[in-house]
Amino acid sequence: MKNKLNACIIDDIDEGKYISRLLKKEFPEFEIDLQTKCILFDSDYFSKNSTDILLIDIHYFDENDLEILEKLQENDFSIILITESEKSAIQAIKRGFIHYIFKPLKNLDFVLTVNKALEKFRKNRISPFSGFQNKINLPTLQGFKRVNVDEIIRCEADSNYTFIYLSDRSKVMVSKTLCDFEKNLSEYNFFRIHHKHLINLEHLKEYIKGKGGQVVMADNSVLDVSIRKKNEFLHKMA
Repeated sequence: MKNKLNACIIDDIDEGKYISRLLKKEFPEFEIDLQTKCILFDSDYFSKNSTDILLIDIHYFDENDLEILEKLQENDFSIILITESEKSAIQAIKRGFIHYIFKPLKNLDFVLTVNKALEKFRKNRISPFSGFQNKINLPTLQGFKRVNVDEIIRCEADSNYTFIYLSDRSKVMVSKTLCDFEKNLSEYNFFRIHHKHLINLEHLKEYIKGKGGQVVMADNSVLDVSIRKKNEFLHKMA
């Protein structure tokens, strides 16, 4: 499993450098390729270059060229459209593009949009067809239990231990902190909703409104969402 991600940015030189700096600052794991010409018409680029996320200023092409971008959505990488126009964003949404951000870029909006766009990449990592790469070892007193990541419904902190709740209704106690699991599982669409709870968003059944709110998981557990985490959680689920 690779530690680095690859981003392609298509924009003019000044704006492109600014986006590159912002992306590198907030997501240091990215290797960035800045292009100042529209490479969408270069059919060889994406076959020769590994791309996890494509950020492109929408002014580089007209409405007819959106068909080229539509075909690119069939690839594994995610696409973020950058625009100054709400009209252009609406046109893109009608064609199935869900990730976009307005200029001038705002730091928080940028970070949240990139995180949302990366979910497609993260989900591909835990595809049922990805073989052993989606398995982890859970240390036990007797040895370890090997499970698929997507079998984990939630993780619950208990001092320096963590209880792992699995889809077969079993529970495993592991002598690692919840922080350890958060670091290792966040890329697999897990989200920490509370200082005690790390959940697999694929097993989320329901959100109940409230001061922070509550979630209902696939095992019918009802968990509190902290007030501090509420907005980030709701944005991630939007």
